[in-house]
Amino acid sequence: MARPKTGRPKSGTVETLPSGKYRVRFTGPDGKRYAAPITFEDVKAARLWLDREVKGIEDNPEAWRPPGKRVASLTFGEYAERWLETRKVKGKPLAARTRAHYRALLDQHILPTFGDVPLRYITHEAVDDWYERTAVNAPTLQAHAYSLLRTILGTAVDRGILNTANPAKIRGGGSTKRVKKIRPASLSELETVVSNLPERYRLMALLAAWCALRFGELAELRRGDVDTKGASLRIRRGVVRAAGETIVKVPKSDAGSRDVAIPPHLMPLVREHLLAHAEAGADGLLFPAKGGGQLAPSTLYRVYYPAREAAGRPDLRWHDLRHTGATLAAQTGATLAELMGRLGHSTPSAALRYQHAAKERDVEIARRLSEIAGAEQ
Repeated sequence: MARPKTGRPKSGTVETLPSGKYRVRFTGPDGKRYAAPITFEDVKAARLWLDREVKGIEDNPEAWRPPGKRVASLTFGEYAERWLETRKVKGKPLAARTRAHYRALLDQHILPTFGDVPLRYITHEAVDDWYERTAVNAPTLQAHAYSLLRTILGTAVDRGILNTANPAKIRGGGSTKRVKKIRPASLSELETVVSNLPERYRLMALLAAWCALRFGELAELRRGDVDTKGASLRIRRGVVRAAGETIVKVPKSDAGSRDVAIPPHLMPLVREHLLAHAEAGADGLLFPAKGGGQLAPSTLYRVYYPAREAAGRPDLRWHDLRHTGATLAAQTGATLAELMGRLGHSTPSAALRYQHAAKERDVEIARRLSEIAGAEQ
């Protein structure tokens, strides 16, 4: 069995288990061999745990206690920090934005209640009470916080650290219904929004709507991604912001990497924008900040909010322009597969929403046609 070196081979070992996970064994100050109370999915995390354990023994051997005894008093906060540090999804570390989201949920909504509570003292009643008091006016945030709490506790159960059933068992706690029904922009509203934006941002709004692109995809578009002859955009990257950092990353799924056809009526504007506002060179950003580099959402919002007010749509979020484009595409009669391809969706559920929206719009069109017929009689 392979045993990767830890840097302190006399004090401990990291063993590879048949499952592919890693188990840590080490020698305590009493000369006995001990094992870590959990297994690790990542060898680096296992070595880090071992290094910390050995350092604790070296710094204060009299105060050291075997891991098995420590588990009984292990607090949720201690375990949550370890969980966040070593968490992986499909064998990959958490994305920076996801990690930052989990960090905020823990710090603001979970740790204030459960941080100092030993895992074994967290009960169904305690979780129910916490849920009833957490982010009650923000159902999506409440659902996210509950899902994170349930997942961390579930991992503790799976690892044998929590010897009870998962105490987070609230039916529907991790799901939420959309509070606000999104109302796409009409063509006249979209025209008003665009005309009230500074010139350098007009094409960005048009592509958000007519090509149903996300802000992160638009902000990372470069000259080399624009095929003016084929009238299409190569979507291969997106930009996100997490913990104050700007991170360029590839889409979450293969479906996110796609070529999106540009409606012909936008091509003259695309060519004009390339001449007037895009950075030079194939790697030049299509929508750079005025001082160069990635455009920040806050910069865009300073000009977008007055524009949507001018259109009488103070409720129209920037992301709703993507919803507008998706609904317009559905109204052309696009199939579900075609919608998924254009939007970069890997599952049908999201694309189905726009087909339903298009059907509702068709009913409205039919109703208005009858009104016209009635007016002519």
